[in-house]
Amino acid sequence: MSRECGLLLPRVCAALAEPRPPAADDTCLQKLLDWLGDLSEAEPGLKLVQDNPCLAELLTSVLALPEPSPSILAFALRLAGMLAASESTFQHLQQEKLLARLFGEDGPRSGAAWADASVRSAWVDGVRSMALHEPALRLLARTGALDVIFTLQGDPSLFVASAARQLLVHTLSFSLECEMNKAPGTRVCDWPLCAQMIIKHIEDSLQSDSISHIKQSLKLLAGLFGGCHAPWTEVLWLGVAKQVESFLMEESVQAPHLLADLLLNMSRSPVFGDPESNFWALVTSALEHLTPVQAGPLAVGILRLHKCPQDVRIQALTVLLQPMDCILRAASQPLEYSGLLDESVTDPATIESLLSSKSSCASLLCQTLGHLEELLSLSHLPVDLPYTSLLRSVMAILQFCNGLLIPASPLGSKISQTLIGCFRVQRSALDVLAVLSERKGCDVPVENLFDILLSYLESPNTNPMVLKKSFQATSKWLVCLPKMSCFKSQWQITKILQDVFLVLQKRLCSPCWEVRDSSLEFLTILINGLRDQDEFRQTVFSSEVPRLTEDLLEDPESYVRASAVTAAGHLAYIAPESPVTGNQYNKENTVAKLQEILSTDPEGFPRRAVISIFIKWLKKGYTALLQDTEQFVSKVIQTAERDLDWEVRLGGLEMVEVFFVQTLCRLGRPKCPYAPFSPEFTSSVRHNESLQIFCRTKLFGFLFRSLCDCDRPVGQKACDILLAIRSSFYPSNSLKDSQDPEEVGHGIAWLQRTLRQGSLAQNFPTGGSHEVDFQDPESMLLALGTIDLEELHDDLNKSSDHVEKSPQSLLEDILAAVGAVEENEADCY
Repeated sequence: MSRECGLLLPRVCAALAEPRPPAADDTCLQKLLDWLGDLSEAEPGLKLVQDNPCLAELLTSVLALPEPSPSILAFALRLAGMLAASESTFQHLQQEKLLARLFGEDGPRSGAAWADASVRSAWVDGVRSMALHEPALRLLARTGALDVIFTLQGDPSLFVASAARQLLVHTLSFSLECEMNKAPGTRVCDWPLCAQMIIKHIEDSLQSDSISHIKQSLKLLAGLFGGCHAPWTEVLWLGVAKQVESFLMEESVQAPHLLADLLLNMSRSPVFGDPESNFWALVTSALEHLTPVQAGPLAVGILRLHKCPQDVRIQALTVLLQPMDCILRAASQPLEYSGLLDESVTDPATIESLLSSKSSCASLLCQTLGHLEELLSLSHLPVDLPYTSLLRSVMAILQFCNGLLIPASPLGSKISQTLIGCFRVQRSALDVLAVLSERKGCDVPVENLFDILLSYLESPNTNPMVLKKSFQATSKWLVCLPKMSCFKSQWQITKILQDVFLVLQKRLCSPCWEVRDSSLEFLTILINGLRDQDEFRQTVFSSEVPRLTEDLLEDPESYVRASAVTAAGHLAYIAPESPVTGNQYNKENTVAKLQEILSTDPEGFPRRAVISIFIKWLKKGYTALLQDTEQFVSKVIQTAERDLDWEVRLGGLEMVEVFFVQTLCRLGRPKCPYAPFSPEFTSSVRHNESLQIFCRTKLFGFLFRSLCDCDRPVGQKACDILLAIRSSFYPSNSLKDSQDPEEVGHGIAWLQRTLRQGSLAQNFPTGGSHEVDFQDPESMLLALGTIDLEELHDDLNKSSDHVEKSPQSLLEDILAAVGAVEENEADCY
């Protein structure tokens, strides 16, 4: 601790202990606590408390207040717990009787402030910080603190209740690790007192008639088995297993979701990994006795395990697929398709009843589809899914939802009436349909699949979000189409593409801006995925889509204009050299329009999109779009420099970076941007062509002025680029002999002083007696070699509040807030 802070801390502690409510906010108090926590870690033992007796005095003073404010009391509780984490400090505070008064029966627990959730939360936090050694655990058992923690599990504040559970988990596991020299025995009566008290509380709560107590203990057990994988957890489980099993056997299972969470956490523990363990029989029983909605999360969790008995995995898969099997059977004629399953876990009548009910049908299907999407999105599936039947089932759900499927059974009729127009189920089904495109073995008639997707894309009743999902699923299947072994007919691919683009043309003219935006995003995705396919390019440019996309560059909605910019930019670099018959698409017009948008669009989104497209063109080497790359880059960066949107200016700098690397590569730089330059390259090019190109494009003026940008990311990027440019012209060992800016010319010296002012610079040296010629190669070479870019880089990387974040400033702020210093002494930032 610095001398200044050592003088300020007693005054801060005295101010915080004043009877009147302090004006210091909770954020300042938390920062003070964090700083003291760092000090206590750096100075273990009693040193911090002995060197700063004001800390213990603050605790004493707060306890003496008749009605301390909740914020100060909470601060004192957390501070005491943090200090008592050290055993020697704990003993010192115990001698002062501070800990018993703060955390015992006669402390804040009996006062009016206890009604404030922040005080109860601070009490739990303080106990958690302190419970890191045996004396603290004995204090908890002796003062009745454990009973308080048991009660706080049911606190109305969810934060307090959760913290209390976590504290019990920590206390049980730590007491067993800390107080026993050898592994805990198989008898709980031989365990430490704290552990015995917690386990007895769990067992008593599970056997009580109170559903709230049962739920609290189930949550506590789930937390224990989820966070502790020690062998003693098996002993704990043997004591409660029968009671947990009895819950599953009840006609109406109590707290089914908590039981599922408990079993799932246990299944992940290596302690219960033995396939012959009785635990897995209980999991099987849970999958049988819980309803499909209740068992779903447990089933998908089991399926994600890499180590699990095969029979349990099959049962979990059956539970998950039963609703999809029922849909497939309800949608198809008898014997038309086999179902997904050979046998059921749950009574099929239960599934049919749930799907026949309006209140449960959509919820069950959304949950099932969500779980399937979660599984299908895994890079490695521990279980094989019947992809073809699953795809047919998803297609049936989508047909039920838009009324295209003629039901084949009374159940199908009920499902159809419930699902028609159900947006929730449509969105979930389309998500699963999209991820199924990535799985091999989906052997279904592709024409039927695209008929369903096109029906959603065409329908005027399709919800905008459902339409977006339909576009996403369609794009994924279209991209996969050429790779599918069952679909090699070119004319069929062309026909599907033509149908899709007919719908797209209509959607681009929609009065709803979200629909126009989704349509443009869909077009961009298709271009990225299919740009190498001749049929695709021919279909695009023989349609009205390019013209409509150009029209949308002038859309009244800025989001749509931004998406149109991106789509038009992608169209430009797949356009044929000679226009397709019937379509007069012109690349040069697109370039000119995008430059105009960058200069004149009043909204930031379209301008950002333009700069992103220009960067992409340069990166991908689409310079054929640009008649003169140097002139183009120069014009763009001059426009970007004047932009009020910092992200556009940052984009301009990224374009400079790409242009710089590409220019050097073209002139002989190694292909790897991190490879060292050869002496031949640096000597021959340094003073010649590359430097002249950078000056002609007015690159240096943009970079140096950006160092003084009021937005720090822009200045940081500019400095990084200048350092990279300097390294290409100056070998690292030659900079040590570079001249001082004051010796090489007044302009360079003025530039250095101006740059040091950063965003506070008022006038940049570009005219008068201090003029710096940013287009003169020799001046720029001199500037690169003399200006201290490393110093600027360090300054730019400092946090904007690095001064105000100091402990001294924090202490002064707290004093200022409580009115304990003179006005001129406060750090008013």
